Amino acid sequence: MAVRDDGAFTGSVSGGCVEGSVIGEAQAALADGKPRNLKFGVSNEDAWAVGLACGGTIEIHVAPVLAAQEQATIAALKQARDAKRAVILATDLASGQSHILFPDDPASGTLGAEARIQARRDQSGAVEADGKSWFLTVFNPPLDLAIIGAVHIAQPLARIAAVADYAIRVIDPRTSFATAERFPGVTLSHDWPDEALAAVPLTSRSAIVALTHDPKLDDPALAAALKSPAFYIGALGSRTTHAHRLDRLRSEGFSDADLARIHGPIGLDIGARSPAEIAVAILGEMTAQLRKGEKP
Repeated sequence: MAVRDDGAFTGSVSGGCVEGSVIGEAQAALADGKPRNLKFGVSNEDAWAVGLACGGTIEIHVAPVLAAQEQATIAALKQARDAKRAVILATDLASGQSHILFPDDPASGTLGAEARIQARRDQSGAVEADGKSWFLTVFNPPLDLAIIGAVHIAQPLARIAAVADYAIRVIDPRTSFATAERFPGVTLSHDWPDEALAAVPLTSRSAIVALTHDPKLDDPALAAALKSPAFYIGALGSRTTHAHRLDRLRSEGFSDADLARIHGPIGLDIGARSPAEIAVAILGEMTAQLRKGEKP
C-alpha cells in the first residue's frame, strides 16, 4: 500500500477500517521520517467490521520513502525488473533500513539463503536472519511458457496461461499451424524449437510443454529444456509414447535423473478429454510444480 503526504493512497492491507489508521500512521512517518511497526488484534466478534473475516492479527511495517538512498533503491528495483532479474528488497524491521538482494547471488550469507527460498516460493514474508527480523519483498520476473507445437490443445492452453499471467510463445516451424488467426495476441516463432530456445533461453521462471507428438520437433525442444533451469517440462503422449521418448533422450546421454524432470503423460490426472480440459490439467500441474516444487 502506498500513501502520499496528502492522504491519497493506492493498494490495501486489509480491505477494512485498518486502512484509516495505517494512512494516518503513514502521514506521520512522512512528517517525522521515522518508520514504525503496527499491530492490530482482531477478535472473531469484530472481524467483519475491520475487514479481516478470518480473525487473528495483522502486522504492518510503515516506512517513509524520503532519503536519496531510498530513491536510489527504488530506481535499482525498477532496473532489475526491466532486466527481468529476480530481486528482493530486504527491510530491517527494527531500523526500517532496506537494501537489495539478488537471489542468484550465492555469496550473500544467511539472509541471502532466506531470500533464495522466498524467491523460489514467489512469496514475500518475514524471516529471522543474522540476529534480526527482516521483511523480504519479492520482485520476481514474469513467468513464461514456451509451447512447442501450434496444435489444438495449444490454443486453450495459451489463453488460460495468459490469464494466469504467463508470457506465452508458441514455437512451430509449420507456418500453417502457427498463425495469428489461430493464436491472436501470442508471440509466434517459426524457427525449429532448438533454434528458438537458443535465441530466447528458458530460465528458472520458464515452463515448456511439447505437444506435437512429432519427435523431430518435441525431442530437440525437450533436450534443450533438460539443459535449462526451467521449473516445468511437460510432454504430451501416452505412456508408450513417453517410454519411447525417454529411450531416445537416454541415447543422447541424459540420465534417469534428468529424464525424471519431464512430466509425461502431461497434466494432472483429472480425467480430461477435451482440448480445454487437457489445457486445465496442464496448467494445474505447472502450478503445482511452481508452488510445491515437486511432481504431483
